[in-house]
Amino acid sequence: MKTTLAFVAALSLALPFAASAQSSSTAKPKAKAVAAKKAPAKKKHLARSAVKAVEENTPVADDTGVVLTDADLAVAQRVYTGDIKCELGADVVVAADDKKPGFFNVSSKGTRYRMHPVESRTGAIRLEDPRAGALWLQLGNKSMLMNQKQGVRVADECQAPAQVAFAEEMKKNPPKALFDGADAPKK
Repeated sequence: MKTTLAFVAALSLALPFAASAQSSSTAKPKAKAVAAKKAPAKKKHLARSAVKAVEENTPVADDTGVVLTDADLAVAQRVYTGDIKCELGADVVVAADDKKPGFFNVSSKGTRYRMHPVESRTGAIRLEDPRAGALWLQLGNKSMLMNQKQGVRVADECQAPAQVAFAEEMKKNPPKALFDGADAPKK
């Protein structure tokens, strides 16, 4: 009876070790497979010059699926085109697309966008590239290029010659403030 108890005790002590030995030998391939899945693939980084060369030579998609209204085409006629100088030595080139009226190719610092006019409640001229998330905003005295996906201004304080003249005129004859000439509230 003592030998039977000793045998059962030895067996109960040995079983957990045997189970762990079996589970660890079968778990190793699974652990390696899981670790291989979790390990991020090494990304190959291209040189900045290579990326720039690819972007400059890749055509911008012509087919945007956007149909412009008459109001959009009227806004497109007021967009300043050409090489527009910006602050900090930057520049933006805005070129009308001869093949598709109302569309513009806008480029700056190696980035290119295919933009179309969008009506604005404020009266500002607004061009958008919804695919790239870019926005060209043209006011009377300045313009700016923004990338909304990245949350950055690509170029700011951009001025076409007509905008430079408008800004000078604003300095000479500043517009009335919103509340100038309004009656003071009565007490």
